[in-house]
Amino acid sequence: MMEHESNVNPTLSKSTGLPRKRFYRARAHSNPLSDSHFPVPVAPSQFDYSSHYPQISNDSKKIEFADIGCGFGGLLISLSTLFPATLMIGMELRDKVTEYVKERILALRTGNPGQYQNISVVRTNSMKYIPNYFEKGQLKKMFFLFPDPHFKEKNHRRRVISPYLLDEYAYALAVGGIIYTITDVEELGEWMKSCLERHPLFEPLTVQELEDDPVVKLLSTATEEGQKVARNGGQTYQAVYRRRTGPIE
Repeated sequence: MMEHESNVNPTLSKSTGLPRKRFYRARAHSNPLSDSHFPVPVAPSQFDYSSHYPQISNDSKKIEFADIGCGFGGLLISLSTLFPATLMIGMELRDKVTEYVKERILALRTGNPGQYQNISVVRTNSMKYIPNYFEKGQLKKMFFLFPDPHFKEKNHRRRVISPYLLDEYAYALAVGGIIYTITDVEELGEWMKSCLERHPLFEPLTVQELEDDPVVKLLSTATEEGQKVARNGGQTYQAVYRRRTGPIE
């Protein structure tokens, strides 16, 4: 009996088998401009797909969705069953949060054979290493849900949506690919919308396109942060834009 109890993983819920967040709590945000040490592929061709998607046998498949700053992985989990044939990855800077998402995905795979094989997570700094992970035009969707607002003007350069970073995102997105953003901070919402509006390679989705897109409905409901905003009766601000053809493409 004692031997059995010693083998029980205290970080997993006995009822669901999923990891418990209280063992993986971390600061709400990290400084993306600080130097962190973790392995980064030197080029997209060096990314180890087999370790992230061990049940995917098609070597030609590439990641098509990227959740930037994926937090505790709620959006990935929801998207996994909505797009079961699409490979997607969460990119998270905080080490404890990344570890939680890894354990959550492994537990879901174990408890649901054949499912959740198309999602994974990597600890990285997406503000620095997007070109290391994705080839030109590889992605079809990028998500930026409730990013750090970096309120102080001197820290606006840390914002994950900015004119110069949109150049990198446009490089990774296929023509017709979509970038989704949402925040509960009005000023940040206006900032992200303004950056996208002014960039020559992005155009807004129409009202009808937004209504028809099943992903849009998940932006405010799939993540822990979005659920907290909803519980508190808060307002959210979305900006959803399409990658369009550039003048030399």
